Amino acid sequence: MSSEQRKTRVAVVFGGRSSEHEISCVTAGSVLSAVDHDRYEIVPIGVTKGGHWVLAPSDPERLRIDPRTRALPSVPEDGAGLALSFDGAGQLLRVAPGGRAERLPRVDAVLPLLHGPFGEDGTIQGLFEMMGVRYAGAGVFSSAAAMDKVFMKAMLSGNAIPTSDYVAVTDRQWRTERERKKALDDIRALGHTVFVKPARAGSSVGISKVSDTSDPDAVSAAVEAAREHDPKVLVEAQVVGREIECGVLESEDGGVPDVSLPAEVHVADGFDFYDFEAKYLSTSSLTIPAGIPEEAAARLRAMAADVFEAMGCEGLARVDFFYTADGEILVNELNTMPGFTPSSAFPQMWEATGVGYAALVERMLATALRRSPGLR
Repeated sequence: MSSEQRKTRVAVVFGGRSSEHEISCVTAGSVLSAVDHDRYEIVPIGVTKGGHWVLAPSDPERLRIDPRTRALPSVPEDGAGLALSFDGAGQLLRVAPGGRAERLPRVDAVLPLLHGPFGEDGTIQGLFEMMGVRYAGAGVFSSAAAMDKVFMKAMLSGNAIPTSDYVAVTDRQWRTERERKKALDDIRALGHTVFVKPARAGSSVGISKVSDTSDPDAVSAAVEAAREHDPKVLVEAQVVGREIECGVLESEDGGVPDVSLPAEVHVADGFDFYDFEAKYLSTSSLTIPAGIPEEAAARLRAMAADVFEAMGCEGLARVDFFYTADGEILVNELNTMPGFTPSSAFPQMWEATGVGYAALVERMLATALRRSPGLR
C-alpha cells in the first residue's frame, strides 16, 4: 500500500499517572472497540502508573471491568519502553532495554484518553505541541485551566458565568499556622456543609463531605484526604439542587459548539454524593433528557456552549451543572476529556441526541485531524 493509500495512523494513549488510571483504560477499551479499523491504523500506547510508555495490546477485552470481580484494568509495568521524539513529524521511537532505539511509523494524530493530572491538565498537550502532532481535545492552556478548578471558577466568573462559592487552600497556606487558621475561618463562612476536593484531580476521587464546618478537626481531616491527591485543595459551599450534565462538541463548520441533550444524575441508594464508587461501580443512573422544564434545558445548553467558548475548549467537553429548586443554574465543573466507558454520561447523552458511539469517536478523530499544529 502506497503512502497515499495507507490508513490514517492514530496513537491511542491511555492509562497515565493519575488516580483515574483505571477509568482511562476502560475508556480506551470502549474506543478501541468502536473505532473504524478499515479507516484507521491504531497504535495503542499505555502509560503506566509510574509514567512509563509501553506499546500496549490492541485487544479491547483486556481493558474491560471484570464482570465477576469488578476488578479494573491497568497498564502493567512491563513491555517495550516507548519514547516520543521531538522531530516535529510525530515520530515514535521504541527504546530497547539496552538503549537502542527503533523508529516506528509516524502517527497522523493522537487520541489522548487520559483523565486527571499528567494527561488532562495540559502537560501531555504541551508535549504534542512541541512535537507538532495533531491531537484530540482542548489545547495546553484550556486543559490546564479546566483541570484546576480554582482557575476554572475565576475564568468563568470573569465571563459572568455563575459557579458555587468556594475557598482555595494552597500547600503553603495549609503548612503555615496563621494561614491555616484563616483558611478554616473562611471555610466556616461558606456555610454549615461543604465539599472538599483536590483542585486538580478528577471529580470522583479524594472528595469528602463535611456536614459541620464549625468542627475544625473534621474540616482538617477532609483537607488532608484531598491533599493525598493534590497539595492544592478546593472547598465548595453545598448547593442544594439537581445534578445536570451536558456534552459539548466542537462544531463541524466552525460555528457555535454543538450541545447534547442534558442528563440528570441519580445517585444510587447508600451513597451520600457522586463519588468514584457511585459513578463507576454502583447502580447510579442517568435520565436523558433531564426532567427539567424546556426553558431551563435551553438555558442550560446555551450556558454549556458559553462555558466551552469562555474556556477556549476544542474538540469536546462535558459541562456539569447544579439546577436549584428556584431555577438557578450554576456550573459545577468542566471536563475536557470526559470518560467514554459504557456507563459514562458523555456517550450516553450524545446517543440520545442522535450521535452514536462509533460516530462520536469518528467525530473526535476528524476534529483532531482537521486542526493545525501550533498556535490557532
